[in-house]
Amino acid sequence: MNDQKNMLLAIVLSAVVLIGWQVFFGMPHMEQQRKQAQQQQQVPQPGTPAQPGTPAQPGTPTAQPAPGQTAPVPGQVPGQTMTREAALATSPRVRIETPRVAGSINLKGGRIDDLSLLQYRETVNPKSPPVVLLAPSGAPLPFYGEFGWVAAAGNTMPLPNSDTVWQQQGSGTLSVGHPVTLVYDNGKGLEFRRTISVDDKYMFAVHDDVVNKSGEATTIYPYALISRHGHPRLEGFYILHEGLIGVFGDQGLKEVGYAELEKQKQISFKATNAWLGITDKYWAATLLPNTDAAVQASFTAGQSGTIKTYQTQYLLDPVTIQPGATGSADARMFAGAKEVETVDGYDRQYKLNRFELLIDWGYFHFITKPLFLAMDWIYRYFGNFGVAILLITVIIKLFFFPLANKSYASMAKMKAVQPEMLAIRERYGDDKVKQQQAMMELYKKEKINPIAGCLPILIQIPVFFALYKVLFITIEMRHAPFFGWIKDLSAPDPTTIFNLFGLIPWDPSVVPVIGPFLMLGVWPIVMGITMWFQMKLNPAPPDPTQKMIFDWMPLIFTFMLASFSAGLVIYWAWNNLLSVMQQSFIMHRNGAKIELWDNLKELFGKKKAETCRPKSSTRPRASGDPESNSTGFPRSRE
Repeated sequence: MNDQKNMLLAIVLSAVVLIGWQVFFGMPHMEQQRKQAQQQQQVPQPGTPAQPGTPAQPGTPTAQPAPGQTAPVPGQVPGQTMTREAALATSPRVRIETPRVAGSINLKGGRIDDLSLLQYRETVNPKSPPVVLLAPSGAPLPFYGEFGWVAAAGNTMPLPNSDTVWQQQGSGTLSVGHPVTLVYDNGKGLEFRRTISVDDKYMFAVHDDVVNKSGEATTIYPYALISRHGHPRLEGFYILHEGLIGVFGDQGLKEVGYAELEKQKQISFKATNAWLGITDKYWAATLLPNTDAAVQASFTAGQSGTIKTYQTQYLLDPVTIQPGATGSADARMFAGAKEVETVDGYDRQYKLNRFELLIDWGYFHFITKPLFLAMDWIYRYFGNFGVAILLITVIIKLFFFPLANKSYASMAKMKAVQPEMLAIRERYGDDKVKQQQAMMELYKKEKINPIAGCLPILIQIPVFFALYKVLFITIEMRHAPFFGWIKDLSAPDPTTIFNLFGLIPWDPSVVPVIGPFLMLGVWPIVMGITMWFQMKLNPAPPDPTQKMIFDWMPLIFTFMLASFSAGLVIYWAWNNLLSVMQQSFIMHRNGAKIELWDNLKELFGKKKAETCRPKSSTRPRASGDPESNSTGFPRSRE
């Protein structure tokens, strides 16, 4: 009776795990994939967000100027919507054209607010639109960088703001090796000159000069900010940070999500050797002040009408410009894809404070990043990240072979003493305490480590998690193809057995409630089969509850991993297959019996016997019953 209860409990718990996983992980992941697929056709139409104006002027002599205040968009009706093209046409612009990015600088406000990433597309279709990173005020989801000056307390000198229209000196397009210069004269003796340059990747350099032609000294503060309006589309997974990010000197990495910032409104930092910005899964816009600059930085959240705003900004020490002199300030902005090689290159080039942390390697970065670097090195030779996954799995297996050898050798000893273990269970019956004591004495006598068999699985868990992070966060894996129908290793297997792998023109995922359960592709099924073979490689546990759990585990994992990245499922299936071969080899070398074939024979032999067995009567017949023959079957009547 207790065994039946335990078996029922195991089934219920397995179902709870499967359903809970799909509800809290599978369904949100499927929904996010669907949204991304529809992103090309569905353009959000929020109300026109407010446009940040000039950072607030200090109100008291002791107040420090603080950028980040907002003001209504001039000429815009609150709540009115605009297309991106219409918003771009509202002001004069200077084109940006490089091999990797295209866009424009807004002469009104001098902002970098229009940027598309030419090497990345919205979908796996190479003809789909390029990814848009920065957008101007008035367009859906504005996102831009702004640079300028704020006045010290009591200084009434007019400074350029968001309404200021700069003039381009000369003509031309901003491109690699061809900077552009913008000028503005405030009419009160100050001439502002801004030179913007861009490299062949994603780094913009901004150099500001202020020439004081007036008769008195002036003190002003340089600032820079990145502003985002409207709540962006998020992946929404706990293993990935999306939101505001920065490294502030000795204070280290600071990550603040949008929801948390909305609660706190403002978070301030003072540091030297800092960088800060706003990051998405694959893209980011960050400010990189000089490493020796002392910055007053902050993350702020606000609201303009119905639109939420998020901003990261810094303020540098004041610059006092004497009559006839020139004051200067330098700033940098990274705006682009979080490519590992590019981010690490900037980290080294500018001697930044761990700029590599812009990519969310997680707590196990000491595993995750080396794993990616190894895969990337293999990819450069074979040109396929799927092949890199297969080869890196083989390398990991070889690296941990000594430990696996020891583990499987211990398992072989466990098999050798299994008759004694069964005898102990029969001898002590329900007395679990004496049973455990006798078992421990047996383990000690035979020098067996009962948990040694778990070590290969325990080792696999951090590697599995690290690979999951690599596939999920690195842009190099985005839209990386494998072979056949797998066009994106970072996305789930697009096939499903419930429409005969695409032969039936029907999408099972649209079925309410159970839709995510029906997205069961080829590779998840292959993974489940290899896991089932791996389970059958070992003798069945004598405990019915444990046996039931092990029998259900491959099926549960098949459904759980169906919504994971295809690359991860391919890794798991390949790892299972290698484990079966490895374990068979080691146990054969240690003289242990390989249970796989016996388990398969017993499984299918038992089913065959049950199929052939006739229904028994209510009263068992004796062998000498005239109504039966020696086999127990009824005699035929003539």
